[in-house]
Amino acid sequence: MKTDGVYVDTVGAYIPEQWVSVEQAVSEGLYDEYSVQYGTGLTAAYIAGDLPALDMAVRAARQAFGRSSYDIEDLDFHVHCTAVQHGPEGFYPPGFVLRELGASGVASTDVRQHSNGLLAGIEVAVGQLTGAAGAETALVTAAENFTSPLIDRWTGFGTGFTASDGGAAVLLSGDSGFAALRALNSGTLPELEQWHRGEESLLPFRGEERKASGTMDLLTYFNQHVMPLDKCMEMIRDFELDIVHRSLVDAGLNASDLRWVVAANSDSRMIDQMKMQPLGLPMSRSTWDFGKEYGHMGACDMAVSLNHLLLNGMVAPGDHILMTTSASGWVSTSAVLTVLELPAWATRNTLS
Repeated sequence: MKTDGVYVDTVGAYIPEQWVSVEQAVSEGLYDEYSVQYGTGLTAAYIAGDLPALDMAVRAARQAFGRSSYDIEDLDFHVHCTAVQHGPEGFYPPGFVLRELGASGVASTDVRQHSNGLLAGIEVAVGQLTGAAGAETALVTAAENFTSPLIDRWTGFGTGFTASDGGAAVLLSGDSGFAALRALNSGTLPELEQWHRGEESLLPFRGEERKASGTMDLLTYFNQHVMPLDKCMEMIRDFELDIVHRSLVDAGLNASDLRWVVAANSDSRMIDQMKMQPLGLPMSRSTWDFGKEYGHMGACDMAVSLNHLLLNGMVAPGDHILMTTSASGWVSTSAVLTVLELPAWATRNTLS
């Protein structure tokens, strides 16, 4: 869909202090040396320890508002995105974020689309900003802490990811911002739904052992008994490329017009083969070169990468940015931004 009158006002990011390199993980027996030598190019993971994911989301949201001319009292709508459970079963994460921010009475919703969550949350927010709700501002937050007995952050999701912790926020406006949201499209490829479920029961906690979605034993079951991996990857590539092309057409752009392609922080080969080569673009236009240092922070990657581009003087007015993500289900979303100006908070950082 073409999106007129939707702007990115600010972004916020919270990155934990603890940074663990893959070399350290290998030395501690947490990561496979074979993967380091022949594989991903990923270099590290950030680890939050006992800091809850939602606390990181709140910190990122406060930073976003601190960079904005809007006050928290101006907030009209909030979306929070999750991959893993952010509290007790049945708990409502957006309520926690809003209470901590002091934003009482704000309409909210919870989007659980894993790594695709931030862009899916923005899609929900677009309806609030352009539709009958008449919202002027919308906050989208995401955060993950993968410190869990259900998850091995180094190898649990295969060799293509190191699972990092962090928080992110995007403050959208129907009035103005440093970037315009030009287009956004999404879709679902249900033929791959079982890929992240395996043969697990649909009745929760009925199995012998609770498993996190996307762990290797579930993926392996699907590839061995339902659909081979190469067929899965072919379907995903074609499916996601179609969504990207729809967003480019809606924005009136060609792939060659893009300054940056922001993808999930993952295996460099995956980004190159699934994203950049089909678009006819070199890896130098992807955010992988610094994304490998962050690791994969679930839905946070989009905002964390955008924050990095701004703070390090890597964008200029007129630059077009493609954001493209996917997650179990199989769901995928692609959005196109055009930078209108460099925000003061980014300019101060680059000049200091």
